[in-house]
Parts: sequence; C-alpha cells; structure tokens
Amino acid sequence: MRACLIAAVISMALTATSASATVIISDDVGGKMKDYTTHFQQVRNSGEPVVISGTCVSACTMVLGLVPSDRICATPNAVFGFHAAWTFDSSGKRVVSASGTQDLMNTYPAPVRAWIARQGGLTPKMMYLRGRDLAAIVAPCNTSRAASVSRSKRFGGVRQVDDPNAPRASFDTR
Repeated sequence: MRACLIAAVISMALTATSASATVIISDDVGGKMKDYTTHFQQVRNSGEPVVISGTCVSACTMVLGLVPSDRICATPNAVFGFHAAWTFDSSGKRVVSASGTQDLMNTYPAPVRAWIARQGGLTPKMMYLRGRDLAAIVAPCNTSRAASVSRSKRFGGVRQVDDPNAPRASFDTR
C-alpha cells in the first residue's frame, strides 16, 4: 500500500512538471460546467494534447469546444455522452436548465451542434456519439499518441459542492 502511494506521488510530480504531457480522458462522468470550463481552458492554454480513450460524458464533452480540435483525438474505445444541463430548483429537485443547456451548446463546435440537432437536441436523456459518427467529428488517435499514456495527466470528474445551484451537465447524484 505504501509503495503504491509513493509511486502515485512520484508519478504525479513527474507529469505535473512535464510541459509535453498528454491529457488522457477516460471514465469521466462529468460534473459542474464551470469546473470543466476552467479545467479545459487550462488544458487549452498549456498546449497539451488530449486523448479520449474511454467514456467522456456530460460536462466532460465540453472539451470538444474548449480545446482546439487539432489537439484532440479519440481511440476506438472513445464514447461521448450528451444531455441537457440541469440545476436544482428551490425544493432541491433536479430540473433542466435552459440557460445552462444553451451555454453548453454554445461551447460545442459546429459539427457537434449539427450532430446533436440530428439526434433531436439535448434532452434529459443521454445520447451517445461513438464509432463512425465520432470519427467524422474527432480525429482518430495515431498509435504514438495513444501510446503516450506513460507521460499522461488523467482527468476525472471534478466534484465540488460549494454552489448547489450552479448549472451542471451531469446527472451525478449527491
């Protein structure tokens, strides 16, 4: 256990100082749009490439509009999941946020907005972009980029509960 902890700390230190690290996204369930906007703006400003190697749903999908498309690639296992943004009403019930959903749509590049429109628009129900449809929007990773996991930064869901009424793109239950 201690050896694993030490290895994790060393690994984090090495990737945090690497200017040419690759951000790997997999198994990301989303969260607050504000948190993902901040994170992906930092990734954009860093110049780091992004590899989508698994599930990227909800607010995670904002990567498609916040990081330049020429720095994003998707492996054959990549899946994006989209749905309407939501917030809590005064009684604590989850409700669709029209303004949050519009902000989310405004984040996406035109090909993603067009794909969403062909699916009927964003609703509370999750819709998935994968396979050929995904390859038409996000460049497939070449083997050297996908194999760069050893020098990577992994990003998972950011979950801060400081503002319960902030628009979310996630159906995360808390």
